[in-house]
Amino acid sequence: MSLLAGIAAFTGTGSATLNGDELATISAASRSLSGMWELARHIDGHFLPYYLFMHLWVKAGTAELWLRLPSAVGIGVAAWFLVDLGRRLHSTRAGVIAAAVFAILPSVSYFGAFARSYAFAAAAVAFSFWALHRAVERSEVRRWVVYGVAVALVCSTHLFAVLVLPAQLLLVRRDRVVPMLAAMAVGCVPAAVLGLVGFGERHAISWIPQRGPEVWLKFPKMAAGATGLGVMLFALALVGAVLLWRAAAGEGRVWAFVLVGWLVLPPVLLLAVSQLVTPVYVDRYLFVTAPALALLAGLAVAALPRFQVVAAVVVVLLGCALSVQEHVTVREENGRFENIPWALRVIKAEPDDAIVYGQSQLRTGFEYYADSLMPVDVLKTGEEPSPDGFGYPERPDAAAALDGRDRVWVVWRGSKQSGLDGDAVPRVAEVVKAGFKLRLAKHSAELPGLTVALFVRR
Repeated sequence: MSLLAGIAAFTGTGSATLNGDELATISAASRSLSGMWELARHIDGHFLPYYLFMHLWVKAGTAELWLRLPSAVGIGVAAWFLVDLGRRLHSTRAGVIAAAVFAILPSVSYFGAFARSYAFAAAAVAFSFWALHRAVERSEVRRWVVYGVAVALVCSTHLFAVLVLPAQLLLVRRDRVVPMLAAMAVGCVPAAVLGLVGFGERHAISWIPQRGPEVWLKFPKMAAGATGLGVMLFALALVGAVLLWRAAAGEGRVWAFVLVGWLVLPPVLLLAVSQLVTPVYVDRYLFVTAPALALLAGLAVAALPRFQVVAAVVVVLLGCALSVQEHVTVREENGRFENIPWALRVIKAEPDDAIVYGQSQLRTGFEYYADSLMPVDVLKTGEEPSPDGFGYPERPDAAAALDGRDRVWVVWRGSKQSGLDGDAVPRVAEVVKAGFKLRLAKHSAELPGLTVALFVRR
């Protein structure tokens, strides 16, 4: 089942084009070790462990399939831990059903084919709950060591994955308080380091708006990847928690609350951090809750007095029916909402055409996908990205750079209105001031998407 989950996540990997976050992975991982450290000192420091792994991985290539393969493997690992954790909590059937539900989630298809660390974080979180169950079952030093390692992996894969750990504190007991808290404390050392780094770089996430409790209404869709499927699975998860609590005795009952905490505490705590420290609430940071959703749903189906297999098949088929459009969407060329190949097809370059990027970092994607004549990149002053970010050094004077040019293509991330009617994209205003007028502008299908505009000399 874990293999099937990994395959399900990997399907469509070569269809959806890389987006800005994935291209940032290429940019970071392609640098020297000293270059990655310099980058981490200014931006994305909490992704440094992932970038170090990808630094080794991209030595074999940067093709889309290769870049996304580790995430698909991460999904398969997460599914394996779900199977065995379900067996430990209830039965092998519960674990298999949980993994099957996990495999059909559109969010799994998205993040399992996404060259970022979110699938790694989901696998590490599932590993930590599995390791904790083993350590609680038989308190041995080696099992607590494994649990500590699992916590360290949680902290290293994504900073906000640590928001699942408070749910595990429900299992603290007098006879295990020392080994459990010691293992957790040692495992959280990476979180402390990366947290301090991230706090010092909070300017890099200034784009995140402040959120209110209304975001919780969208949480089922975020966790599952589809609204209808998410609502159905949340209802099943509630039933699964109740049935686990009723069927178990002693500490088994506590696990019902632990799993619910795994599911619901991260969005609550993430919003609390946003309100008390700095805005950080971004839906994708909560993908680590998806395994808990699938596990609780699997426990609910497996706890039926009869016809569990039939019920499992019905749940999986109904889940697929409720999310078929989302599965199609994430596998489309524009499945990551930043369709650079589309933009390249729009650009019909003539000799001596120029190109200007509204956001300098877009250059990475266009250079990655370009396979034909491109307009002259008149602003670029160096081949390497900036050491402290993902943009490139550029000439400050667009008018001087465009001197002698009659046509210039301008590309920016966002809607047409954001660049043409406002001041969100200063480069557009600079082109107009340099003596150009708009001839055409096209926007890709989804927001924020990309806009391609052609300006000609007045």
